[in-house]
This record gives sequence, C-alpha cells and structure tokens, in this order.
Amino acid sequence: MLRLRAGTVHPVTAPPISDGAVLVDGGRIVAVGPASRILSPAGAGNLEFPEAELVPGLVNCHTHLELTHLAGRNGEPDFARWIRRVRELKDETPAPEFRRAAEAGIRDGWSRGVTTFADTGSTGAPLEAMAALDARGIYYQEVFGPDPAQCDAGLADMDQALARLRPLASAPLRRLGVSPHAPYTVSAPLYRAVALRARAAELPIAVHLAESREETEFVRDGTGPFAEALARRGIEVAAQRRSPVQYLLQLGVIRRGTLCIHCVQVDQADVASLALAGAAVAHCPRSNAAHGHGSAPLASLRGAGVRVGLGTDSAASVGDVELRAEAAQAGLAGADALRMLTLEGARALDWDEEIGSIEAGKAADLAVFPAGGWAGAARGPALLTVLAGRVVHRGEAAAPHK
Repeated sequence: MLRLRAGTVHPVTAPPISDGAVLVDGGRIVAVGPASRILSPAGAGNLEFPEAELVPGLVNCHTHLELTHLAGRNGEPDFARWIRRVRELKDETPAPEFRRAAEAGIRDGWSRGVTTFADTGSTGAPLEAMAALDARGIYYQEVFGPDPAQCDAGLADMDQALARLRPLASAPLRRLGVSPHAPYTVSAPLYRAVALRARAAELPIAVHLAESREETEFVRDGTGPFAEALARRGIEVAAQRRSPVQYLLQLGVIRRGTLCIHCVQVDQADVASLALAGAAVAHCPRSNAAHGHGSAPLASLRGAGVRVGLGTDSAASVGDVELRAEAAQAGLAGADALRMLTLEGARALDWDEEIGSIEAGKAADLAVFPAGGWAGAARGPALLTVLAGRVVHRGEAAAPHK
C-alpha cells in the first residue's frame, strides 16, 4: 500500500484538490481526497510533495520507440527522402539495438511522467521492451506492401509477426494491434485484407493518414514523389480522386477503434467522416511542424466529437518523447492541456475506463511534477512516476516521508 500526498492533486474528472492525497493498494487507486481525510494505514509507504502537483500518468498516443536511437541522425528536409533515409538507417541497425532503443524510450518516457505508450513499429522490439519492463502500452505491428501482387506475402508476414508477439500482449498492461502503414506504402488489396483480418481477430488498427501534402497528391492525383518512387519499382499508381481519409473509408480501414495518426491534410468533410466512423486521432504537432506539414485542425476535430490524443511521433523526428511539449506546440494550456495529456489520450486509445484520471477503482498510473511542471513546454523531469501502483521513476526529491 502506498499513500501519495501533494500540494495539489488533479483528478481531471473533478476539481483540483489543495493538499490532497491518493491511496494506492494492489495497483489501484482506493481513495483520493484532501490529505486530512486520506489517512495512511499501518505499514503503508508514504511519499509527500508539498510543493508539487500530482496528476494522472500521461498518455502518449503515438511513438516509434524502436527509433529512439535515431534522434538527431536524419537531417533530410524533404519528407519523402526523409522516410527513405529512415529505412536506410533501420537497415543499418543491428537487431538487438532496436530492443535497447525501445527500452531507452520507455524509461525516458517514464522520467517525463508518461505511463502509457501507443507505439507503431516493424520489428516487434517495442512490445518486447514493454514486456521486459512490465510497461503499459499498445503495440501496432506495421504492415507494408505497396505492390498489389504482393498482398498475400504481406499478410503472411503480418500473421507471422502477430503469432510471435501475441504471447507478449498480456492484459491488462499490454495490447496488440496492427498498422497498415500509410497510403503510399500499402496497396488497396492489402488495406482491405488487413482490415478484414483485424476485424475478425478483434485487433485495433492504427494508420498514418493525411500527414503530408505529398500523400494527398499521391492519393488524389496519383502523382508526386511517392508515385515516382513506386513507378521506379514498376508499381502502377492510380489516381483515387478523393482525399486520403475518404480513400481509407472506402477500403473499410477507418472504423470504431481505428487510430488515425496525424490527420493534418483534412477538410471539414473529412472531419465529419472521422466523427461518424467513430475513429480517433493521434495529433503530433511537433512532428508536423518539423516536417513542414502544417497543423491538424484540432479545434474542428474536437468540436465534431472526434476523440483526439497527443503523440510525440519518433525521436528521429522531434528528438525526444517530451509529451508536454506537444501540448505547448498545440497551443494548449492549463486544465485543457492536462485533460488532453491524460483522459483524452486514454479515450483515443479506448482505455479510459482503466486510466486517464485519478478515481477510486482505476489503475494507479500517476505522475508528480514540480508546481506547473505538467503544463506547457516544461522540460524538467517528473519527481515521481507510478505505473499500476509500482514506482517506475523516482527523482531526487521523492524521498520517503519520515
């Protein structure tokens, strides 16, 4: 049993509590309220932070943990060439390095108050790292295959990867999904086949969607750098005469439970379609800015009822997994920023019944920051991070109260 006391406790679903406390037992929150009412049972551990703020653990809705080691190693300004360079760097990476990179990314996130990761990757290393560290997260196994003639081979690769990884996705901390990567790397037949397979197996889907202008040009007109790259490989590209969102809706990819990553290049019709389908969006404002894509219409998405969470994308894009900086980049502050970093992120992942707020009965995923340190572009580490009642990061100030 553990009792945490802080100058302010932010339940998110209730008003802040001055001089508040949270009692944790068996990995779950059993009580929250004013410290004077939340007494410490005999034998309980006690941690007190009178000048700090206690918040729910932060939820990172989009990462590429296996690329943590590539921070600062790809300065290519053109997006299509940047992606090719990432593939080259991955090809040059020894297999064990992906696991080390993913573990480093998880620990870095913990030090910044993140307790949940929604990761997409091709190597399986992020889920292996989550299992080794007993971390909370969902791992979406990426699927590639732009050549329609190779659809069966792409499905076979996916099935093989899922069979290997499924034992690591143990509830309640870990989940497994699939990620047909993006319109310029996945053929229409493969999209349809993955969507059908995922629905039959009740696997969630994540897809990079409407991220760049080059992607829109590829889907709508069948032209641009992505089309040219496929043409050099002898793969025919057809103009779809519709937006990337409408294209994936047509293919049956976007539905309830689909996490649409980025969604920068969308119009009001796309936003309405995402809301009607019950899809969620992972908004990655720093990555979008770094690659010159623009900014997703966050207010429109939220106004339409689309569930939106924040993500850091890869360290190769933004250099770190500082989720609080994403809130600042998105222009969020105060209680709205905290809600996006926690409960709204949990809702985007369909995990809000378990995490995202400080309520009795929920998992004890918690973070303690210096006053104001959970908001804006603050870069200081968390004073304490607790995952399912287990301390996974402890700063120097987090000493037991005597």
